[in-house]
Amino acid sequence: MKEGPLMEGWFIILVSACVCVIVRAIFSLQTKTINTPPGPLHIPIVTSIQWLLKSFSQLEPILRNLHAKFGPIVTIRIGSQRAIFIADRTLAHQALVQNGSLFSDRPKALAASKILSSDQRNISSASYGPTWRILRRNLTSEVLHHSRVKSFSGIRNWVLQALLVRLKSDSQSNDSIRVIDHFQYSMFCLLVFMCFGERLDEGKVRDIERVQRQLLLGFTRFNILNFWPRVTRVLLRKRWEEMLRFRQEQEDVMIPLIRARKQKQGKDEGVVSYVDTLLDLQWPEEKRKLNEEEIVTLCNEFLNGGTDTTSTALQWIMANLVKNPQVQERLVGEIREVMCGREDREVKEEDLQKFPYLKAVILEGLRRHPPGHFVLPHAVTEDVVFNDYLVPKNGTVNFMVAEMGWDPKVWEDPMMFKPERFMNDEGFDITGSKEIKMMPFGAGRRICPGYNLALLHLEYFVANLVWNFEWKVPEGGDVDLSEIQEFTVVMKNPLQVHLSPRI
Repeated sequence: MKEGPLMEGWFIILVSACVCVIVRAIFSLQTKTINTPPGPLHIPIVTSIQWLLKSFSQLEPILRNLHAKFGPIVTIRIGSQRAIFIADRTLAHQALVQNGSLFSDRPKALAASKILSSDQRNISSASYGPTWRILRRNLTSEVLHHSRVKSFSGIRNWVLQALLVRLKSDSQSNDSIRVIDHFQYSMFCLLVFMCFGERLDEGKVRDIERVQRQLLLGFTRFNILNFWPRVTRVLLRKRWEEMLRFRQEQEDVMIPLIRARKQKQGKDEGVVSYVDTLLDLQWPEEKRKLNEEEIVTLCNEFLNGGTDTTSTALQWIMANLVKNPQVQERLVGEIREVMCGREDREVKEEDLQKFPYLKAVILEGLRRHPPGHFVLPHAVTEDVVFNDYLVPKNGTVNFMVAEMGWDPKVWEDPMMFKPERFMNDEGFDITGSKEIKMMPFGAGRRICPGYNLALLHLEYFVANLVWNFEWKVPEGGDVDLSEIQEFTVVMKNPLQVHLSPRI
């Protein structure tokens, strides 16, 4: 009598268990597992070290092959981290513009970068939050506002005249001159004044240039320090010491300039420098002012953002004007129409709006030779399903700038230098707000805040350089457009030119 209920109970349990297994199996078949974007085979430690040792220029051809194999969005694993690379302009627009709030964060800084960025207390590396907002707002409203930019027109003219004198002197004693050195020094003079509010002598400018460039050019070498920092601090101790020494030299050069500016605080100096705006700034969460090391970090970012990238773009543009003399002559003809009858040799800033072909030349230069072939890595604030793939919170999202600007579906003969392609597209939107066709300054909420200043500097200097000199290939020379990665993507063989003053 007792066995009946007992057997019945076991039967019910067995049936229930079977039903649960069947239901779970059915749901597992219906549930689609969301994977991260595809990518190459990952071998722990081995492939991580391989990726860390490569510069972005070395990664680029590898990524092209991966995109051809796997599609427009791929993943490379570096240790436990996933680096996602997007080469498609439409996907870039979806991420950076349409879903900007999700894709506007930055990855957590690695060991070496954490030191150089003062624990991510600068605009480019700060997390998407109050620190980033207050720094960006300060730069855009206090330094990059139209009225403030206009207040530096006098220093731009001073730098231009000094550049023209240096080029003329060099060309009189040499048939062939290397122009990148002149461009870099001129951009440093200009940005140093905007940063510190002082016309420094050549020795001090050279000091600033030296400490800036030694850190920039060591960027790839210091990247390996981020892999297992506890190990590299022992095995690569000298490299750690070198990086820290470079940073200390940077502080030794800049802190006296910051202190000198602080002593003049409150006095009417006529021009508001970037340092002036930082002295009274407070961190929103800590309610304290910035310390000197943090101000050095922000000055470092300001100088790098306005010197190396602009001088690189300027050299690429002038190289293409030398290589394509018909483009140079058309540009000179446009300027001549406006300057006709004027005695001075300066194309003034207020003249720049009258030169549509000049603007086309600048845009084509930035499309064909963007100084950075990748924007700074983005990160998502939470796990995101994007284009049917999982973009993990702890990963980085990278956008291939050069590939988008060279897309043959958008640009006819994309590797040719043809400014005319922009003449039929009045008001071309370089910010990519409506559609991304090229993004040399990035796009969306983390777009470079100084892109308008960069365009002004490029237009102003290119116009005056071609108006004052005829730029030619030296006898027996050539213009080599091969690239090499430094901090920016520069000419492997720097531009050598023969200059003749225009009468």
